[in-house]
Amino acid sequence: MAFKIISFGTRDNEISHFDALNKEGFELTYKAENLTHENIELVKGFDGVLLRANNVADKQNLDQMAEWGIKYVFTRTVGYNHIDLDAAKANGQIVAYVPAYSPYAVADLAFGLGIMQNRNLSGAVANSQEGDFRPNPASFVPEFQNLTVGIVGTGKIGLAEAKLWKGVGSKVLGYDPFPKDGIEDILTYASLEDLLKESDIVSLHVPYFKGTNDQFFAEKELKMMKSSAVLVNTARAEITDEEAIIEAVKNGEIKGFATDVISNERAYFGQVQPEAAKDSASIMAQFHALYPKIVLTPHIGSYTENALDDMISISYQNFKNAIDGNFEQNFLVSREA
Repeated sequence: MAFKIISFGTRDNEISHFDALNKEGFELTYKAENLTHENIELVKGFDGVLLRANNVADKQNLDQMAEWGIKYVFTRTVGYNHIDLDAAKANGQIVAYVPAYSPYAVADLAFGLGIMQNRNLSGAVANSQEGDFRPNPASFVPEFQNLTVGIVGTGKIGLAEAKLWKGVGSKVLGYDPFPKDGIEDILTYASLEDLLKESDIVSLHVPYFKGTNDQFFAEKELKMMKSSAVLVNTARAEITDEEAIIEAVKNGEIKGFATDVISNERAYFGQVQPEAAKDSASIMAQFHALYPKIVLTPHIGSYTENALDDMISISYQNFKNAIDGNFEQNFLVSREA
C-alpha cells in the first residue's frame, strides 16, 4: 500500500513538479489552502503531512494528528517556527525540514528589491501610471559601481546576494556573528554599526530564533542608517520592529523599505482582498499607506523552479529516510531524539 501524503499550501503550477519528482511512488493529495485549526479534519487517513510557512502545526493540531495516528509532520521550508517541536516530541511524532534550497531564489529577489527601492523604480512607475512624467529626485542615485551594500547575515543566501552585488561592481560589506573564511574577494566584514553607517542598501538574511532575536533590527539600528539608504528584508518579519521601520520611513530617517515578509502573514498571503488588511491600524495597511516608499511582495522569495524542485526532492527523500529509519540529516524531531 502506498504511503499517503497530504501537501498543504500547494499552488496549481507546483503540482506537475511534485508529480515529476515522485520517484518513490508516494500517494499525494494536494491542497491549495494552508493547514489551520478549522480544516484539520483534512489530514485524517494520511500517513504524512507536508507543510509550508504559515501553516498551523501548533500543539492543538499536532495533538489531533497524533490522535488520528499521524506520525510524520514535515515542512518543505527552511524555517520551522510554525511547528511546535516540543509538542511533536511529546507525541512521538517525526518532524523534518529542508535546511537549504537554491540560495539564489531569495538572493535574486533581495537584489531586485534593493535595486528597485534604491532607484525609486516603484515610485517612478506609480507616477507614470498617474500621468506624472517628471523625474523624481529620489531616482537620482549613484550607479552600481558607486554603491555600498550591507549584507546582514552571510549564510548561503546572504553570500549569494553579495556575489550579485559584487558582480555589478558594488562595494559589499558583511556582518555576521560567525564570519566565514575565504570570502574576502566577495565582501569585507565590518561591525554592524559601521555597515549600517556606510551602506546605501542594507539587506537582511538573518534566521529567526523565537525568544532569542525577536525584533533585533529596531529603532537603534535604523537610526544608524543613512537617510538616503533603503532596507530590504527577505528573511523573517519577526527579526524586525515593523512599527519602528514605519516611523523611520515616515520621518525620512531612511529612504525606503522593501519586504517579502510581514507579521501575521497567514492573515494576508494567498488571499485576495483579505479582511485583515482592511484594518487601518494593521501593519499591512500602514505599509500600503506608505507605498511606494514601502513595497511588499507576498513571500515569493523561494518561488522559483530551482528552489521548488530542491524543496520537493529533499522532502521526498526525508519521507523515504524516515520510513527506512534513517534520521541522520534534516530531522528536527525523530524516534532517536
